[in-house]
Amino acid sequence: MSAAELEIRRFGHEDLPEIRQTIIDLHAAAAGPDRDDDFKKKFPWFVDHWGSNADFACAIAYDGGDAVGFAYGAPAVEGREWWRESLETPPEKSRTFSYSELAVHPEKRKQGVADALSRALLEGRPEDLAVLLVDVKHPRVQSLYESWGFRKVGERQPFPDSPVYAVMLAELPLP
Repeated sequence: MSAAELEIRRFGHEDLPEIRQTIIDLHAAAAGPDRDDDFKKKFPWFVDHWGSNADFACAIAYDGGDAVGFAYGAPAVEGREWWRESLETPPEKSRTFSYSELAVHPEKRKQGVADALSRALLEGRPEDLAVLLVDVKHPRVQSLYESWGFRKVGERQPFPDSPVYAVMLAELPLP
């Protein structure tokens, strides 16, 4: 299977009841059976939180009938672009898409699925920028996003019990 052979379907807020369990199951598979961290337990709350946004966007990759990965996010509230605090001189254009989650089934990694999902999610977005967070303990993931046009602009710990994340920003459309 190559990324070109995937079927990528797009979904919105109104589709959440149909895709919610698929997203949760894929996230659990991507995290692995041995990983029993707090985020894995809290993940359904995040799905519901992001999915409740009327402009929620999700892309799910299918290999045959099997879901093998997803990416989702939603536009940031204009004027509340939290990433701005990471830059001395923020760009003039600031409409931002918050890229919240990306997960690929372990058996489908390193086959271009993450790239295909990210591009499908961000393609045609009306926003000027995309922002995401990457755990600073995962430099390979950060490098992957950099290869797609994101750049690290700072670090942030959004919750007291969360890891420290690299704040990554990209201009849309991606190169």
